[in-house]
Amino acid sequence: MRRLLYLMLLVLVLPVNAAGLLDSRPSSTLGSINNSADFLPVREAFQLSLVESTPQSIKLRFVATEGYYLYRHRFQFRSEPADIGLGAAQLPSGEKKHDEYFGDVEVYHGILDVDLPRNNADQRAFTLAVTYQGCADKGLCYPPETERLKIDGAAATTTTSASTWSWRELALFFLAGLGLTFTPCVLPMLPILSGVVLRGQVGGLRGFNLSLAYVLPMAACFAALGALMGMFGAQLNLQARLQSAWVLVPFALFFAVFALAMFGVFELKLPHAVSSRLDRIAGRTEGGSLWGAAVLGVVSSLLVSPCVSAPLAGALLYISASGDALGGALKLFVLGLGMGTPLLLVATGGAAWLPKSGPWLVYVKNAIGVLLLGLAVGLLSRVLPGPFTLLLIGLLAAGVGLFLGALEFVYKPPRKRLGQLLGMFLVFYALACWYGAFSGQSNPFSPIGQPAVVNLAGNPQAQKTSEWQTISTPVELDRVLAEAKSANTQLLLDWYADWCISCKVIEHEVLNDANVVERLKGYRLIRFDITASNAEQRALLDRYKLFGPPALMFFGKDGKERGDVRVIGEINAKDFAERVAKANDQI
Repeated sequence: MRRLLYLMLLVLVLPVNAAGLLDSRPSSTLGSINNSADFLPVREAFQLSLVESTPQSIKLRFVATEGYYLYRHRFQFRSEPADIGLGAAQLPSGEKKHDEYFGDVEVYHGILDVDLPRNNADQRAFTLAVTYQGCADKGLCYPPETERLKIDGAAATTTTSASTWSWRELALFFLAGLGLTFTPCVLPMLPILSGVVLRGQVGGLRGFNLSLAYVLPMAACFAALGALMGMFGAQLNLQARLQSAWVLVPFALFFAVFALAMFGVFELKLPHAVSSRLDRIAGRTEGGSLWGAAVLGVVSSLLVSPCVSAPLAGALLYISASGDALGGALKLFVLGLGMGTPLLLVATGGAAWLPKSGPWLVYVKNAIGVLLLGLAVGLLSRVLPGPFTLLLIGLLAAGVGLFLGALEFVYKPPRKRLGQLLGMFLVFYALACWYGAFSGQSNPFSPIGQPAVVNLAGNPQAQKTSEWQTISTPVELDRVLAEAKSANTQLLLDWYADWCISCKVIEHEVLNDANVVERLKGYRLIRFDITASNAEQRALLDRYKLFGPPALMFFGKDGKERGDVRVIGEINAKDFAERVAKANDQI
């Protein structure tokens, strides 16, 4: 009975980064994006709320949606009227990132709490103007945004809460719970579990009700645990503290230890005194009744198997860092529902749909361990130099490759040969990571770096600055569009800003590419500089339904935009060259 439940590692849904724990700037190998619907409006991507206002201080909370981040150095706080006394904003240390174009910056993912000291002697009502700026991991930078909050004159307290979950996240948590069923500690126990809970009452409404009476209390216990961890994280503001090496390193070690448990080095379980008492409760509970099934569901949520303990601990650490009690409860609740779905299948006579036990279950368990190690490396990437992180990624890839038999040159059956081929690929990738690390590279998606771009004559290619005309006002843009139409000339409009990292990437790595330069011959090249982000420029963004730079727009000889080839966000040179070719075909 104690080898009961399941919980697939949330590492599949954690922000490793893709949001990127490895790098807050998206790789130039990303594909193109040509639809503003791929990005959220700025106030949905970054949600600002007033948490508390007291005579001593004002507490604000920013919630950056998953896949978006805020810049530490772009925050500004001012009072209106300006003579209201405000102290310097107390911002926690951010996630340190080095960008080849911008240098060292600090960014915030997830929840950020800001304390703003207030002059006790001046308790007038006023308007607080908050300016901030952020970007999307996919490669879009929003212009600086200013929101205004009304601050009451009296000593008032306003509390709001932010729930950082989405339906997509809940679906992934459900799949994660379902996936934990397929571990060697859990799947073989389903027939035994169904016998204890159902007492032979399989099939029909009665079997479904009994299994549901077991699953719902079990999921509710997990939800309560998730809510407690979310509240615990909110009180300690772990989301902000998680940028510190003193927190990141222990968390990474925890995940490494959990991975060892998945590899069978040791077993994670409750203390014997606690587990023995729960075993006695489960033994005295009779199955076959709704009440008995509910009690078994509650007890089984505590008597998790070794295959579940490590992923569950990792999930709780993740939820505690989110600082969201409601979101944590919902995530673990649907995860519990996912874990209970196979039992519902058994109860309704669908056991034949479930796969049979076998050696493949061990591979599932080992795969969860590898994902936990990957998460540990992702956390360490926030505090380690990029090349050192690349070394660790190579070490992990090499370990998996050797486990798959990359260097075992003996006869293997066809199925194992496929695993060996994958292992050989991982070993070669590990060698590339190590070579790149010792060469100063840090991008795991391009470990050996990008080759130098050369033109057909064999000389380094650099885009002539004289070919690009920079403008910054709507009047100038209207003028050059009219001139291009009169001259029967195609026009490429590049939306650019000095504070846009992805704009720098496109400028240096895409628009300077020899193939792109060749295909852009005959185009009038216009760069609209939106660095100032004034009212006129922002109105122009609205006119073209853009959230911010970078964006690349093609205008035909008739002066109309070719919307089907528009690019929003970062794109690589190869994909952009294809866009140019497509635009040329429409002439």
